[in-house]
Amino acid sequence: MGVYALAVPDRLVRPFGTTLGGATARAEVRAVYGGFGLAIAGVLGYAVVAAEVRAGVLLTVGVALTGMAFGRVVSAVVDTRTAFYPNWFYCLVEAVAAVALIVVSVRY
Repeated sequence: MGVYALAVPDRLVRPFGTTLGGATARAEVRAVYGGFGLAIAGVLGYAVVAAEVRAGVLLTVGVALTGMAFGRVVSAVVDTRTAFYPNWFYCLVEAVAAVALIVVSVRY
């Protein structure tokens, strides 16, 4: 997702009904979905080989994903109903990944 956001930010947000108005909007998507996403992937990759930081990295990323899923739930409460894809699909992905990362972090 990070590489895709850097390459074609307009296409990344299209399933959400969002159109990007210009260079500033594209820069925001590239930063948040692209750069941040790749940084998180890099930190998770580092945690695979660096046992001394593994639990903290897994817990931190798991909690961040929990926050993302929570934001989608809040939106469901205060906004109008949405289709399963993309919002609920990504909420499910975020929640499952969050639980997995948090559970694994406790083992270390």
